[in-house]
Formats: sequence, C-alpha cells, structure tokens
Amino acid sequence: MEITPVEKIRADFLRPITPGNFGKTSRYWVIGLTLLLCWGIFAYIYQLRTGLEATAMRNYVSWGLYISTFVFFIGISHSGTLVSAILRITNQEWRRPITRSAELLTAVALMFGGIMPIIDMGRPDRVANMVIFGRVQSPLLWDIMCITTYLTGSLLFLYLPMIPDIALCKERFAKTGSTFRLWVYDKLAMGWKDTPENWRRLERAMRVMTVMIIPIAVSVHTVVSYIFAMTLRAGWNSTIFGPYFVIGALYSGSAGVILTMSAFRRIYHLEEYITPRHFDLMSKIVLSLTMIYAYFNLNEYWVPAYKMESHDGILLSDLFSGGWSTVFWILQFGTVLLPIVILAIPRGRKPVGATIACIIIVAGAWVKRYVIVIPTLLHPFLPIQNVPASWSSYFPNWVEFSVTGGALAGIFLVITLFSKFFPIASIWEVEEGVHLAKKGLVIPGINTQNGADDRSSADHSNHKPIPAVQEAFAK
Repeated sequence: MEITPVEKIRADFLRPITPGNFGKTSRYWVIGLTLLLCWGIFAYIYQLRTGLEATAMRNYVSWGLYISTFVFFIGISHSGTLVSAILRITNQEWRRPITRSAELLTAVALMFGGIMPIIDMGRPDRVANMVIFGRVQSPLLWDIMCITTYLTGSLLFLYLPMIPDIALCKERFAKTGSTFRLWVYDKLAMGWKDTPENWRRLERAMRVMTVMIIPIAVSVHTVVSYIFAMTLRAGWNSTIFGPYFVIGALYSGSAGVILTMSAFRRIYHLEEYITPRHFDLMSKIVLSLTMIYAYFNLNEYWVPAYKMESHDGILLSDLFSGGWSTVFWILQFGTVLLPIVILAIPRGRKPVGATIACIIIVAGAWVKRYVIVIPTLLHPFLPIQNVPASWSSYFPNWVEFSVTGGALAGIFLVITLFSKFFPIASIWEVEEGVHLAKKGLVIPGINTQNGADDRSSADHSNHKPIPAVQEAFAK
C-alpha cells in the first residue's frame, strides 16, 4: 500500500516517540545525564550546608563561574524563540521543521539559566527578599522581572503550536501508550478538535505571541547587560553593553540552534526534513551575526584602548599582554574570526562545516562571558586591604564545576526526555507546508535527497489535504 505524504510525515516524526522505541543507547545516555545531574545536586547541597566558603569565590570575585554561566545560558536561550518568531512573522517557509527545536532550546536554557544567580547567592531564601524588599531602580530586580516574563512567554510560544500535535499523539498512541503518557497528552491537548474554529483561535494566539515575544526577548538581554554596565567598574562602565549583549546572545544562540538541528537530524534520521538548505540559510544568519558581533567587539575594546584611562588601562593591559592575553587573543581569532572564515565558504555552510563552526562559537561564547566577569572583578578601583593573597585570584573549584556541570546535564536531560514524549518538529506545520507547496503557493524547506527544493522532486499525487487546515489558513 502506497503511503501518502501526510502519513509519511507523521510516521517520520512520531517514530522517535512511539512507546517502546527507547533504545539501549538512549537509556545509557539518560542514565549518564541523570547521574551527572545528581552529582551537581549533591555539590549544591554541600555548598548550602557549608556556605559559599565551599566555592573559590571570595571578596574580590563574588560573581564567578555561576554568573558567567548564567549570562551564557541566557544568551543561548535568546536566539531560539527570537529566530523562530522572526521567521514566522516573515513567513519563511523553510522554518517549519526547525522552529520547535529552537523554541525548546530557549525554554530549557532559560529554566536552568534562571537558577544560576540563586545558586550564586548562597542562600535561596534571599530571593524572596529581592522581590519583597527589592528597589525599583535596581537592575537586579529588573532582571528577575524580565527573565520571568521571557520564560513564561517562551513556554507559551513553545506550547501553543504543540497542541494539535499532542492531540495527534493521543489519538495515535491510544492503544499502545501507558496510562501516564495518555493522561499527559489528554491534559495538554485541552480537548483539541480539528475544527476551523480551533484553528482560527490557534492562529490568532500564535500571531499575538509572535509579535509580543520579539521585544521581550530583546529586553531580557539588554537588562542582563545592565547588571554590569550600570556598575562603575573598569571594563563594565560602557554604554555599548546593551546592544553588545543582544548581538552576542544572538550570535551564540543561533549557533546553538544549528547544533540542536544537527543533533536531532542525525539521531532521529530527519535528513529528509532538515536539509543542507536549512544549514546553509541558518549559517548565513550566524555569519551575519558573527560579523556584527566582531564589529561590536572591536568598539568595546578599541575605544577605551585608544584612551587608556588609568583603571581601564590596567585591565586592558592585562587582557592584551598580561595574564589573560592568551585566552583573550584565542577568543578574538579562534572563536570570532575563524567561524567567519569557515561560514563564508559554501562548504563551511554544509551540515558538517556549520556544526564545527557552531561548536567553536558556542564554546567561545561561554569563555567570553567568563572573561567579561572575572578580570574586571580582579581589578577593583580600591584593592581590599589585609586579605590573604589567594583572595586576589580566582579559579573555580570542584563545587562550582560540579554544580555547573549538573545544570548543563539537566539541560540535555530535559531536551532528551522532551524529544521522547513529544514530536521534535511541528507536524501540522510541515504538513501545511507540503500542502501549500502542492498548490504552488510557496516553496517548502523539505527535501528528499540533495538539498534541492522538493516541489520539483517530490511526488504529491497522493497527498490528501486536511480540510480544516485548508479552510482555516485560507482565510
């Protein structure tokens, strides 16, 4: 019996979440991540019992690995939802198979990024004090408000287009799914019916969220930059930090989206849907953002370096030719200029080349956050008197590495479990793309073999359009 395009799309995206299709490799992967997460929780409990003395942070460096990782996670989270929203609002058809993985990356990175400052505070009960007694003029309070709003918006933005797919999962796995799995699908589907009225409501809600999420996403990283830029310290006292952080987040976050695409494409054999064309287009976005980021980077260091004002001069000398110079120049040439060279070449925008370039970018983005935070704290205006010499240097100890590693494992664990319960691409949107392509309205981003457009190569002769979808989106 010949399978229709719609059935093929559903079969391909539902295969990874089919009950019982949890292979040995997946189990080992989940067990490994769970053990790492548990070790991180153990280290955090040890820190809670011992106090922040258990870490390497002292009077000089009170924001160490935790705050560097917080800024990194928020940066990674920045681009997924924002890129998805921009692609949706501009009706980019090739977005359809990749938007959900991008939105998922945002939501999960935000969840774990948001808890890093709480871990850094030492006592989580102080969070309530920040809300109850917080000063409106404090960027820390703005951070709490913006990140909470962005997390709520990102979860809604992820959830809304999932509703029809969750209803499909409930229907498909009615006989094979466990009671718990079906209960989850039933609650999350919220009684979804394939009616024109439901599609109209979904479309309206998606349109509102798409417009709202863009300014929220930009505001979040701007405000994150304010906790540095509104402090009178050499290296942070800059008016460029707001847009610099936004671009830096877009640059690393877009690279994170490509890595997510690459992982799901390979693990779940989605080569037919996430094609070389997707990598080429996303790589061009990353290339553009990397060039803009390089421009901001130049301005961030060139202007104060030209003046060499006393305290900035001491810090910059340490970065350019002192103890931090090796890391600093590797960052500039290795993680900014090298990706530009790789992605500027057509072969570098193929899946393998783009993945390598984006691994370099993401790793460099994390080190860059570390370099923004730590050297400045080690160069205060007024050096602290009568403290041990070891307090004027900093390198994270096992507690900080364990807690941070546990958070990273938590991100991978949540993404893995999500991909085992829910379709990793929006099935109905991919089907809609095929349907619209069949009518000759748009060119979908789906491919069969070689990255060429599928309108010329795919056989849609047996495609059965979904009447409700056709009716709802025709208006």
